[in-house]
Amino acid sequence: MALLEIENVSKSFGYVKALDNVSFQIEKGEVVGLLGDNGAGKSTLIKIIAGYIRPDSGRIKFEGTPVHWKSAAESRQAGVGVVYQDLALVNVLPIWRNFFLGKEVNKGWRILKFLDISNMKATSKDALANLGIDIPPVETPVAFLSGGQRQMVAVGRGVYFGAKLLLLDEPTAAVSVKETEAILNYISQLSKSGISVVFVTHNVYHVFRVASRFIVLDHGRLKATFRKDDKLAPEDIINSIASPL
Repeated sequence: MALLEIENVSKSFGYVKALDNVSFQIEKGEVVGLLGDNGAGKSTLIKIIAGYIRPDSGRIKFEGTPVHWKSAAESRQAGVGVVYQDLALVNVLPIWRNFFLGKEVNKGWRILKFLDISNMKATSKDALANLGIDIPPVETPVAFLSGGQRQMVAVGRGVYFGAKLLLLDEPTAAVSVKETEAILNYISQLSKSGISVVFVTHNVYHVFRVASRFIVLDHGRLKATFRKDDKLAPEDIINSIASPL
């Protein structure tokens, strides 16, 4: 049974057809590269999977069950985590507050509840310590983190809160070479632990290192699907993206 099944999903915004009968599936523990030029429909598809927008037609199954998510909160509860390129982190807040943003831990009784700060600091510190990249003390405001460190905080947050499927939007954009290596290594670790990843990117060479399958969209339509096992080279995918539909 596939973890995620997309069947004939379409979405229009006025006269613009953002997705046109797109179908594919994601297996448990699989890393899939979602590729295509600007305007291909990648962002719309990710937002539909994450529950931010609803398709006009088609069907989505998650763990074999048809789903009709009305919000991102519903998809998160089911096990879908998404890390957008802007990361949805609050710069002025420290790392630990961002880690538990919207999922704060309280202690106390009835109306006398207050934030369990020590618990959240210790938990976020331990969770981020396993990501393979140098993270400053969790009291550090996010504004002082590098691009790669922000990515790891956002990805680590999704994993900690039980994501079965992670949607990563350009996770290696605008980060250093060392941080790119750490992010790619961590994505490989996620796959080995049974977490599925959809890796949205323009950098074919980055995703080629960690993905086993590649989906190419063009103007809202499924243009091609490749498997790395099929004697595939990154240039084959690049040529597919660049060629006319």
